[in-house]
Amino acid sequence: MKKIIFVAFLLLFATISAQTTRKYSNEFMNIGVDAAAFGMANSVVASSRDVNSGYWNPAGLVHIEDNELALMHASYFANIASFDYAGFAMPIDDRSAVGLSVIRFGVDDILNTTQLIDEQGNIDYNRISLFSTADYGVTFSYARKLPLDGLNFGVNAKVIRRVIGDFASSWGFGLDAGIQFERKDWRFGLMARDITTTFNAWSIDEEQFATISGAVEGQNQELPETTEITIPKLQLGIARKFVFHYDFVLLAEMDLNFRFAETNDIFSSSFASITPALGLEFGYIDMIFVRGGVGNFQNVTQLDGSDSVNFQPNIGVGFRYKGIQVDYALTDIGDQSTALYSNVFSLKLDWSIFR
Repeated sequence: MKKIIFVAFLLLFATISAQTTRKYSNEFMNIGVDAAAFGMANSVVASSRDVNSGYWNPAGLVHIEDNELALMHASYFANIASFDYAGFAMPIDDRSAVGLSVIRFGVDDILNTTQLIDEQGNIDYNRISLFSTADYGVTFSYARKLPLDGLNFGVNAKVIRRVIGDFASSWGFGLDAGIQFERKDWRFGLMARDITTTFNAWSIDEEQFATISGAVEGQNQELPETTEITIPKLQLGIARKFVFHYDFVLLAEMDLNFRFAETNDIFSSSFASITPALGLEFGYIDMIFVRGGVGNFQNVTQLDGSDSVNFQPNIGVGFRYKGIQVDYALTDIGDQSTALYSNVFSLKLDWSIFR
């Protein structure tokens, strides 16, 4: 296990130092899943222990006792974009589990007006067509308990598919790795995303591209880049569970999110940027949950040249009865300013309800 961890971190830092890459790629895979996690500002890398661990930290899958199914839907940008997620996980034995999750982020029914004017210069509205742009992420997860009591690890293999109508499409592949450690009421987690970098190769229809780029002969003929590389990211979390009079439980977690690029995160350098996140979940008799969180702290330069710190607040509620859990979150996808808030709903089913 020490050799595996050493090799993973060696690959991580080797790829960071050896490549000059884009800071952002496949950002739809960083949005997150599960309304319960959104309500806690996505600070769940140490405490996640259900089917949604396939996304947050695959090591948490070892805690599931039966097959589990999760579904989520969210609308962004005033219902212009849709974000959908489905996850399934099942235990293999008392020490290991597997999972599968699918994510789609897309904008549908976009008007294609590139052929609006015919060869004679006449406007013909019948020549307007519709197309969609969509990003898909399919993740295969495996988790296993290690001989050291309380220590678990998990890995993800990701396949990325991105489509922009008939104009362009790409395929990508990447790997994640995570560990969790639990001691009494304390939980610790580490999630490394895109540990070997995630590579996307684009295929662009040059003829279709010319119709939307305004290209004329001898000008504007350069195609966009056909390759993208997603640099690694780390998420480190620590959580504590407090029990009051048996019926009341408070779960608190703080995460540190590392990106190996200079960004507007509250702590930023040429090597890495860090932003914290804090989430709280108050539960009553393991049935009713109220959640809150704050994260995504960013340094923002105002119009007058002054600097301020923006952040993203989140709230949520949940209800669980036997093997059915329904969660809701109200989350600002940008910051606490004038950005639109999004309503996120998710459903989780435990197969035990069918027994």
